Amino acid sequence: MPAVTVYLGLGSNLGDRRAFIEAAVAALSARGVLRDHHLSRLHETDAVTNDPGDPGDPGDPGDPGDPQPRYLNAVVRGETTLAAETLLAVCLEIETSLGRVRPAGRIHAPRTVDIDLLLYGDAVFDTPVLTVPHPAMLARAFVLVPLAEVAAPGLVHPLTGAALTAAS
Repeated sequence: MPAVTVYLGLGSNLGDRRAFIEAAVAALSARGVLRDHHLSRLHETDAVTNDPGDPGDPGDPGDPGDPQPRYLNAVVRGETTLAAETLLAVCLEIETSLGRVRPAGRIHAPRTVDIDLLLYGDAVFDTPVLTVPHPAMLARAFVLVPLAEVAAPGLVHPLTGAALTAAS
């Protein structure tokens, strides 16, 4: 399979947040999943605890929106030869290996690390396992700001055509 440019969103709000993000990127690189990668700066943001505006979160009734520690967020751009669903599976394995726990009914639970597949080339698809582009990315500054830092020139959202690069 030819190489595809992918963008992954990274976040952590438990433990040594910086170390978890760095470990996730190192694991992606060590497994040969992500080549020629570029990591944005780390950005500290408030946690999203209950976001009915998130297309992936229908009100999240099991998540009362408890206060959480602040997040560090980043975006990494790289090249992969993996299919999108295979890439997602590797990201989930890395999350688990770094201590990520997914409590039932808590979409926005605190986490050691979160790895979201934001963009997979200019592909658009919605399967039971994966939606690309990430459905909430345009509504989240904690994704858009670091994404713009590492975006290839001329990068646009595959559905809306919105520019995803920093203003020059």
